[in-house]
Amino acid sequence: MENRQETEELNIPDVLPLLPVRDVVVYPYMILPLFVGREISIAAVDHALSKDRMIFLATQRDVGDEDPAPEAIYEVGTVAMIMRMLKLPDGRVKILVQGLTKARITEYLADKPFYSVRIDRILEPAAPENTLEAEALIRTVKEELAKIVALGKAVSPEVMVIVENMQEPGALADLVASNIGLKVEEAQGLLEVVDPLERLKRVNDLLNKESELLNMQARIQSAAKEEMGKSQREYYLREQLRAIQQELGESDARSEEMAELRKSIESAKMPQNVEKEALKQLGRLEQMHPDAAEAGMLRTFLDWMVDIPWGKATKDSLEINRASEILNEDHYFLEKVKERILEFLAVRKLKKKMKGPILCFVGPPGVGKTSLGKSIARAMGRKFVRISLGGVRDEAEIRGHRRTYVGALPGRIIQGLKQAGSNNPVFMLDELDKLGSDFRGDPSSALLEVLDPEQNNSFSDHYINLPFNLSNVMFIATANQMDTIPGPLRDRMEVINLAGYTEEEKLGIAKRYLVPRQVKENGITEEIVVFSEEALRAIIAKYTREAGLRNLEREIGSVCRKVARKYAEGRGEKFVITAGTVAKYLGPPKFLREEEMDKNEVGVVTGLAWTPVGGEVLFVEATVMKGKGALTLTGQLGDVMKESVQAALSYIRSRTGELNIHEDFNSSIDIHVHVPAGAIPKDGPSAGVTMATALVSALTKIPVRKEVAMTGEITLRGKVLPIGGLKEKILAAARLGVTTVIIPVQNKKDLEDVPKTILKKLKIVTASTIDDVLAVALEKYPPPAPKPEKAEPPKTKVRTRVPVSSTVRGKA
Repeated sequence: MENRQETEELNIPDVLPLLPVRDVVVYPYMILPLFVGREISIAAVDHALSKDRMIFLATQRDVGDEDPAPEAIYEVGTVAMIMRMLKLPDGRVKILVQGLTKARITEYLADKPFYSVRIDRILEPAAPENTLEAEALIRTVKEELAKIVALGKAVSPEVMVIVENMQEPGALADLVASNIGLKVEEAQGLLEVVDPLERLKRVNDLLNKESELLNMQARIQSAAKEEMGKSQREYYLREQLRAIQQELGESDARSEEMAELRKSIESAKMPQNVEKEALKQLGRLEQMHPDAAEAGMLRTFLDWMVDIPWGKATKDSLEINRASEILNEDHYFLEKVKERILEFLAVRKLKKKMKGPILCFVGPPGVGKTSLGKSIARAMGRKFVRISLGGVRDEAEIRGHRRTYVGALPGRIIQGLKQAGSNNPVFMLDELDKLGSDFRGDPSSALLEVLDPEQNNSFSDHYINLPFNLSNVMFIATANQMDTIPGPLRDRMEVINLAGYTEEEKLGIAKRYLVPRQVKENGITEEIVVFSEEALRAIIAKYTREAGLRNLEREIGSVCRKVARKYAEGRGEKFVITAGTVAKYLGPPKFLREEEMDKNEVGVVTGLAWTPVGGEVLFVEATVMKGKGALTLTGQLGDVMKESVQAALSYIRSRTGELNIHEDFNSSIDIHVHVPAGAIPKDGPSAGVTMATALVSALTKIPVRKEVAMTGEITLRGKVLPIGGLKEKILAAARLGVTTVIIPVQNKKDLEDVPKTILKKLKIVTASTIDDVLAVALEKYPPPAPKPEKAEPPKTKVRTRVPVSSTVRGKA
């Protein structure tokens, strides 16, 4: 009461400078600092300091208004005393003011250089003393204030002490209102209430509302804390840490990481639609908590997007002569393949934009299919990448897994491109014929899009789920045989057959590549060991049986290892390997080839067969014996060869007259056809002429020429049908030492693939009918007529007369 009386006794002028304030409502007896920055406000402060230090504080309605008009300022304010003033370096002024009394603006007298206003002081009526209502209201306000402080409201302890000792309703209302953080509108409304009890009631209502809000906030926080696990707590702490780091000016590692990832995406030369999707996923990642499960998946996805060579390509080396030198340097023979590669380079040189070819090298193991791919890449100046498809059964191995699966990754195509680091490598798909399929899908069907030049410009991997252009990739597939490759997949590729090597070719490759490589790999030099040509021929003929070169190189390596051991033990300085000493290093010969027959024999024919490891000689034997027309087949023959025997036999039965064979031979004799090496399964559509020749020879007793070998299939009408694998079969015949080979007339065109040196050693006879075959294979043709059998004289029947019995006839 003493303070209020002192205030009433103050001589407050009717005209004062006006200081518009923002964000705060100043109450009487309230002491607070104010920062003054506007020129009009600084001028008002300077004027007040030059007079009686009194100034009128009124709150402006709009906080953002830098130059408020009179109507934008509340009429009711507080007369204050400037206690202290401090000028700041930035031109602002800091003042400490104390509210004295309420007043109302009645008139604006001037607006420059500051607002000068006429005020009308508002005198607060005295509250009735010692009333129960006032006492209860004061106590209630104090309790509510203590309650909200207990709930977390920030009120200084000094204010709480003053509140406890205060009994005047108006002063209590002003003190509480100035310390509970009211909104400007609410605080201004309280300031304009003149009746102290009414003002205290409104403060009590505001305290009740604040108490309810704090209770609700406490319940929400309690529920949130119960549900918040480790990741939420870490996120909250990380966000706080990031805010602290930003305030301190320290760098945020995660922000730097995201910025670096964004830069990598923008510099990856992605197509526009791909870059847009990558940046979209990056935006999602930035909004996620680092420890979220999806964040790791998204980060892995973006790393793949950056690493995939969307726009990275190597420049093709289009020097045709240089490429030819490289191919000849790396590979011996294989002229057709080299010619195809040089054609591709020539076209590429003339036409910059062209689709990559899809080549398929088909041949036995060890003929150089994979190494040929490396040479192609070297000749073209491209990167080389190889994946093996042997045993792959899951379609996702080709197309990738969808990102919804845990541990999902792109397929092998995209992985191979990432490994190569360019979008135009030489891409080898090894062992294409050994793809499998099961309940997880058919990988060969997934390859249809990859190996189709018309479709692979927009190949879509399930993991990336965005189109990638594979048309610049040069795909090379390898297979041992075409039979197991599905037709639609085979139709999309250009097949190049790599047959087995001849003995001369193997000898040249061994001299040029295999021996120097094995000598080097085994730590010796060519001054220490020398292989003679006869020794290499002996290894090729007696220790290997293959179309390729792997076993040959293995045997040469075995010799080199034994030489290295002897040299290391000091048992010699130079070792010359000859044909006579090969067995000393490699032991007895592993393979003894079929020897040529000593003489012409009846029913024994030399046939030629194709195997996955090259051509082989096959002897077919036929014999006849008395019986009832049974046909016996031995030698573990397949269904196709059994059918060939039946067809040959039916043809012979239909031509018994021309072949001079008894018509009823099938009912009086048994026929046995045998193919030696019975433990080895045999099958294929090229043994018909061999079977027919053996049967005709056995039935006519005409020997077959020992120097003749043959291949071909027959029809029931005696026509000779074409066969496959002609080169391999002729090579096998040359190894055996025969001089004449009978082939179907339609296979004459395939003789271009046979080396000229082999053709010079052989006489090739083409046959269109079985008569052409028999005329060359049999010693005599047509067969002579069978000699008539000598007729036995008819046996005369001697009738014997039975004499009448002389027995006494009796009665019955």
